[in-house]
Amino acid sequence: MKRTGISDLPLHPGKAPPWLFKRMVKLAGGITEAIVLEYGQDEFLRRLSDPYWFQAFACVLGFDWHSSGTTTTATGALKEAVNPESVGIAFAGGKGRVSRKTPEEILLLGEKFSLGTKQIEGMQYSSRMSAKVDNTAIQDGYQLYHHFFVFTEKGRWSVIQQGMNPANRYARRYHWTSGFASFVEEPHTGIACDSRGQTVLDMTARKSGESRKASVDLVKDTKDFSRFASRQALLGDFFGQKEKVLHMPRTHFILDMKKRDIETLSRAHELQPSGYEELLGIQGVGPKTVRSLALISEVIYGAQPSWEDPVKFSFAHGGKDGIPYPVDRPVYDRSIEILRTGIEQAKLGQKERLGAIKRLRDFY
Repeated sequence: MKRTGISDLPLHPGKAPPWLFKRMVKLAGGITEAIVLEYGQDEFLRRLSDPYWFQAFACVLGFDWHSSGTTTTATGALKEAVNPESVGIAFAGGKGRVSRKTPEEILLLGEKFSLGTKQIEGMQYSSRMSAKVDNTAIQDGYQLYHHFFVFTEKGRWSVIQQGMNPANRYARRYHWTSGFASFVEEPHTGIACDSRGQTVLDMTARKSGESRKASVDLVKDTKDFSRFASRQALLGDFFGQKEKVLHMPRTHFILDMKKRDIETLSRAHELQPSGYEELLGIQGVGPKTVRSLALISEVIYGAQPSWEDPVKFSFAHGGKDGIPYPVDRPVYDRSIEILRTGIEQAKLGQKERLGAIKRLRDFY
């Protein structure tokens, strides 16, 4: 899996007024059709997976440039505006309860595209796993509340999902696209936000590779997890494993596994997962289970997970000061040009077209 970005956005309450949303729907439909006609379906999906381009797209539609509502409102406008059969691109999911209907919508729309059963089931799996990874494998304090799945008539797809952190009142946006190597290792390529967490368990980091492997070994080899259930585990509890070596973690080692957590791990042991992705996909394996396994694995095997927030600064194209990396000007200009072309070729009135171009220029 290749995730192409994360964005942090301040939470703003309220909804887009009807007059604005109606206008956004018209713009979203016109721009989408023009871009698909000019550049193709795959390029449109790839652009949606670019957090900077998506941000510019939302601003062109007329929404606040830095609000969390750019995600929910822009994707809502896309879903209402675009006829899947006319452009060969379908939209499923959305905010809150609507997101839970994503598997059903993928099935319904996939059948309209005459996709095979395996393709449809594969997309349903991708939808489920992308949410599981961002809610569980990356523990950054953001709880998902929005999940938007986009796919073409050929079965290629992208995901835009957003999480909420009530403590700092920010939302974080996660972008995914198909054409991946792994759901659980280094899915990030372009990550953008304004803040960084101090201690974030990132089991998708390459640095966490040994910890992922050790977690799977621990589940497969341990028959009785009850001895790890106490809040303060005893040193002697960690002997008798494969290695007769005790490694103490750099972080404070505190476990608080309840009966339900032990039952989940016992069920995982019975299933004997072949790898970390399969372990993560087991029903009941949540953030607490992942965290506990990471901590125990560090004590027993010395396999340290990453505690660095995977988010980067200055959006997807780098920063003018070279942090986290220099601006890739050709990529930057290409993003703007594709959106500009979409606006100019969209079937819009002159006033609407000029307004959209002005908002793009202001954002740029």
